[in-house]
Amino acid sequence: MTLPRFELQAVCPCTGARAGLLHTAHGVVETPVFMPVGTQATVKGVLQRDLANDLGVRILLANTYHLYLRPGHEAIRRLGGLHRFMAWDRAILTDSGGFQVFSLDRLRKVTEEGVLFRSHLNGDAHLFTPESTVDVQLALGSDILMVLDECLAYPASHEAANISMERTVRWARAGHAHFLRRVEEGAQGRALFPIVQGSMYPDLRRACANQLLELDAPGYAIGGLSVGEPRALSLEMTEATAPLLPPHRPRYVMGVGMPEELAEYVARGVDLMDCVLPSRNARNGCLFTRSGRVVIKQARNKEDAAPVDEKCGCYACRNFSRAYLRHLFQAGEMLFSTLATIHNLQYYLDIMREIREAILLGTFPEVLKAVRALPVVGE
Repeated sequence: MTLPRFELQAVCPCTGARAGLLHTAHGVVETPVFMPVGTQATVKGVLQRDLANDLGVRILLANTYHLYLRPGHEAIRRLGGLHRFMAWDRAILTDSGGFQVFSLDRLRKVTEEGVLFRSHLNGDAHLFTPESTVDVQLALGSDILMVLDECLAYPASHEAANISMERTVRWARAGHAHFLRRVEEGAQGRALFPIVQGSMYPDLRRACANQLLELDAPGYAIGGLSVGEPRALSLEMTEATAPLLPPHRPRYVMGVGMPEELAEYVARGVDLMDCVLPSRNARNGCLFTRSGRVVIKQARNKEDAAPVDEKCGCYACRNFSRAYLRHLFQAGEMLFSTLATIHNLQYYLDIMREIREAILLGTFPEVLKAVRALPVVGE
């Protein structure tokens, strides 16, 4: 059996929301799924044991750009690949590094060949090409790889977005061809996803998707939706793009979203999502709950013996009070980040599991209605 492979189990007739199974060389991933972000081969502050055993995470995202710079993809290859390096025996998706290079702004230069950039660590010059980013990800040993794409800041003119989109398509073709050569040389059990770009222009998104379909890729990503645009536009572009993609291939929207947005993306036919918000907001003292956002440093929590969320079954809520978490935060204790991140990830993962179950049971429209009634927690 060729892996990765996607098995569609159910589709909501009212919304198009999908439930499926993504078969990888490192286990089966139930979709729709939220992927915690492990930028540096770690989800900040959380043990792999807890991610797997307590949170039930089946797939993580790791960052090509950061791991390429430190410790280096060849070092990771020599150490047995990313799974062995970080002691994670479940699936890993790596991005192409395109978004991180985009965020360098003045430290990068985009050419037809690729992206010339300077390391944020020491200023050394590097070149990412469609081919080299495939090789880096193959060295890392990830299950799902991304083709190099170009991200544009919002807003961008139609002309600039079109030029960028066409370049992304050319890069996707080059990266795809290079990947197939590597597969012939023995790189089995991996999948390479091209990324649909086109800024906030539906016609460019359609044009990009139609050209990328020619690659007959095992899955497709929708990128450029976390570059400063209003959130409603991200949903609009997803809605315009997802139906154009093959129905029996997984669809991955990159870098989204807020808790109340998860069901919205699923309702538009998305299978995979990732975002740094649950872990980043946790470290900054913002905890997500079914009753709204909890800012732990607030004085009201100083002597509050209740857990962060009475309805949450995470380790933090089972064992510790708001008062204790506030104390840890105020004291600058590392344990706070661990407990808060565990809670926020549990919140996200619980939402996705409820969504998946509802799709399988045929009750997703009711869940979507209930989610839309939840408090908007903000960033």
